[in-house]
Amino acid sequence: MNKDMELTVGQVAKRCGINISAIHFYEQKGLISSWRNQGNQRRYSRDVIRRISLIKAAQQLGISLDEIGSAFASLPNGRTATRQDWAALSVNWKDTLTQRISRLQNMKDSLEGCIGCGCLSMNSCPLYNPDDQLEPQGPGPVLLNKKA
Repeated sequence: MNKDMELTVGQVAKRCGINISAIHFYEQKGLISSWRNQGNQRRYSRDVIRRISLIKAAQQLGISLDEIGSAFASLPNGRTATRQDWAALSVNWKDTLTQRISRLQNMKDSLEGCIGCGCLSMNSCPLYNPDDQLEPQGPGPVLLNKKA
């Protein structure tokens, strides 16, 4: 590979605005890859910058690294995503994000009653569950987890 196209781990970290440890972590997770030069130092191709940018953008949307890894694995020959690839990947994530937004909205709406009255009264709180009556509906905060 042309040396001008090779980047050191420090150059990648600086260009992407992340710590070197994050680069090593992404590499351990199989999200990016490097090779070793004759001096046994890691080298990265320039397209790793785009790949890390996609990782960061997806993480800001709340997409897990496992979901990102699955999406990257769907790319032919493990290549970096193009605009068309990103459009296809994002379609799959839109449903997940829509569901997450719905759950958050439901949670926000459920919490407003308690926050609005300020008393957290067990007689009127929508989150109160006397004698664990909601147990048959499943584990965790079932009122907050209801689908909108």
